Amino acid sequence: MFDLKLTNATLPDGRTGLDIGIRQGRIAALEPKLAGEAGQTIDAGGQLVSPPFVDCHFHMDATLSLGLPRYNESGLLLEGIQIWGELKPLLTQDAVIERALAYCDLAVSQGLLAIRSHVDICDTRLLGVEALLEVKKRVAPYIDLQLVAFPQDGYYRYPGAIDLLNRALDMGVDVVGGIPHFERTMADGAASVKALCEIAEKRGLLVDLHCDETDDPLSRHIETLAYETQRIGLNGRVNGSHLTSMHSMDNYYVSKLLPLMAEAGVSATANPLINIGIQGRHDTYPKRRGMTRIPEMLTYGITCAFGHDCVMDPWYSLGQADMLEVASMGLHVGQMTSREAMRQCFELITSGPAKIMHLDGYGIAVGNKADMVLLQAADPIEAIRLKAARLAVIKSGKVIASAPRRESTLDLPGRPASLDASRTGPR
Repeated sequence: MFDLKLTNATLPDGRTGLDIGIRQGRIAALEPKLAGEAGQTIDAGGQLVSPPFVDCHFHMDATLSLGLPRYNESGLLLEGIQIWGELKPLLTQDAVIERALAYCDLAVSQGLLAIRSHVDICDTRLLGVEALLEVKKRVAPYIDLQLVAFPQDGYYRYPGAIDLLNRALDMGVDVVGGIPHFERTMADGAASVKALCEIAEKRGLLVDLHCDETDDPLSRHIETLAYETQRIGLNGRVNGSHLTSMHSMDNYYVSKLLPLMAEAGVSATANPLINIGIQGRHDTYPKRRGMTRIPEMLTYGITCAFGHDCVMDPWYSLGQADMLEVASMGLHVGQMTSREAMRQCFELITSGPAKIMHLDGYGIAVGNKADMVLLQAADPIEAIRLKAARLAVIKSGKVIASAPRRESTLDLPGRPASLDASRTGPR
């Protein structure tokens, strides 16, 4: 007897006609024409059943704060940081919690069930830390929320940040963060990478640094991050986020850098919606795209991910927690348009970030957590193309969100009365 059974499912790896039997929050069986009764049965109708979407780079303490206390008129990264600095003293814990919970509701509706959020610790009250720790506790039944202690104004640059970061980690924040390119000097940036990696090693934690989020090709803190990872033995526990300076680096230097990252097991997270909007702002034409070299990294076996980064905050005024939208932007910016590359883009919002976050029991396989999304699409490429409807979002074997199929009614002479976009195109 199963608690829930999905029939006639297609998986991201291309297997079709599979039934998924779920018992006690876990996948108990995965095979064609699965025998056995179930408390609830969902006919997938041959459409895609995917593990849930994962966003391993987000800022939940700032989300949905658009316009507070003012709008970012220039669109520049530094103006966004300035506005956030103006907003921080005005924040209340209740307001941060309310906005974060509202975002989590939106995330669930989109099948996004795991999020790594950076939380700014450059505030003597540590208000954002306290608020998001409370949010983490409240959403634990339906979202895996991982928090990063992020010194937004610099580990050395902001007075007291060293103590504040340690206090945040003592309070239960999961990951060590940093922003080396924002320190006062390149030397301070490199020193911060060393210090932060040593903290993570001592505490047994993961590392995720905002690294080289700039158009300056001489911002090369990722090299230091790879070196410190290797020196200390943090292989597989360190992520470099943004890495946009790599888009402007010369190819010879990058040909040295990528093997060093691969050897150290340093992963990379690009944030295509934000990178394409913020980078290249000082260019006239030609104008740089700004997103880091994801296709090249993948050829070296580097674990990569696409993150959402921001939704309706001082840095980005759009967004809806839709990781398929993120993948679509990354696909276009990275010119990842081969069939294989488009499938990789789907992995960059599922299995890639899941590996970066060290999520346990992730994926559609017997014994894993029964967390999955039924999409109105035949395969991962079509899911990205259509920004597919999330027909059912399942957490621990329970349907926690659902949506009707997208279908338009037509009144055209001699044409069908309705249109389902997922049924168009070659078959």
